[in-house]
Amino acid sequence: MSSQGGRGAGKLGKPRLTSRGAATRNRIVLAAAELMHVKGVATTTIDEVLAASATSKSQFYQHFDDKSELVYVVITLRADEILSWQRLRLEKVDSLRGLHQWRDAMVQRCVLRRGLWGCELGSLAAELSDTDDRARASLAEHFADWRSIIASALLRMRDKGVLRSDIDAPALATGLLAAVEGGYLLSQTAHDPRLMQTSLNAAIAHIMSFATDSDERASR
Repeated sequence: MSSQGGRGAGKLGKPRLTSRGAATRNRIVLAAAELMHVKGVATTTIDEVLAASATSKSQFYQHFDDKSELVYVVITLRADEILSWQRLRLEKVDSLRGLHQWRDAMVQRCVLRRGLWGCELGSLAAELSDTDDRARASLAEHFADWRSIIASALLRMRDKGVLRSDIDAPALATGLLAAVEGGYLLSQTAHDPRLMQTSLNAAIAHIMSFATDSDERASR
């Protein structure tokens, strides 16, 4: 799958958008993203997107062939939002304190929503992965990018001597990302954001079992 196709690119060969056209397209995508997150992709209709974005059908079809194309663009939007947020908070992490600060930010993000709504990207993956292979492939790429961001932080911790030199950073990153998604799901079903903290604490405790400092291993 090419990056252009899998990441929700628009129609090939379309003329460059005017500023007004770009604003209209953006309004449609933002409205669709919100509706699909709250209602689900399957039950969100084009008419609902048009009403929420204050656009017409003719405007919609100037930018998208159909609902499926809109879904792929929504996936890209949500991935860009989440990965930008993650990069901002993980790109300089090289210590246990930094990892804990990231955890606290993740928990606070969940607390602000009282545990509701879950992960935007995870919700799309749960709904689409078994029914739309193009969407699944795109989502898999985005989750791989997220794992890579986490793994890079763990490798910096290794390079700083915080973690042992023989750590399997990709495997540890996969475990931590699984804790994030599991924390979102448990918090959503229980309406209890504390479950996100419990989930992340368990994953970080496992990571710290590879700490070079015995005090840090004990503190986990």
